[in-house]
Amino acid sequence: MTVDVTEATEVTPELVEAFVRLTPQLSSSNPPPSAGDLAEIVASPATVLFIARDPDAGGTIVGSLTLALFRIPTGLRAWIEDVVVDGAARGKGVGEALNRAAIDRAVAAGARTVDLTSRPSREAANRLYRRIGFEARETNVLRWAGWPE
Repeated sequence: MTVDVTEATEVTPELVEAFVRLTPQLSSSNPPPSAGDLAEIVASPATVLFIARDPDAGGTIVGSLTLALFRIPTGLRAWIEDVVVDGAARGKGVGEALNRAAIDRAVAAGARTVDLTSRPSREAANRLYRRIGFEARETNVLRWAGWPE
């Protein structure tokens, strides 16, 4: 499959519908973002929302990825988040195209590294990440989950 990857610059009904369809394939515990949520992501200088379209299916959105770019005292950091490819398009190069576009954008912005996390159960995704140059790091990923009840 050939895929067209672009940066979202506006929120359209098509984009909102795509996230209604894609978000449950990414997370069963989080609702799809609203049009307002997507507008915040698209407008923020700290995030770049990439979308992948299948030109052979009328340009249907078949995947997305969010790149977070932020400056800290030690330099510009880049973090890939919420990569999702529609089930019908998996294994056809969509995830790779999204990740390569994000890496290129991060490097162009001045980031020296790009980080991401991926659950061990996502075996195909983890193979892809390693194949395109990501390396596992020995680190603890910790999450603050809110104040105790």
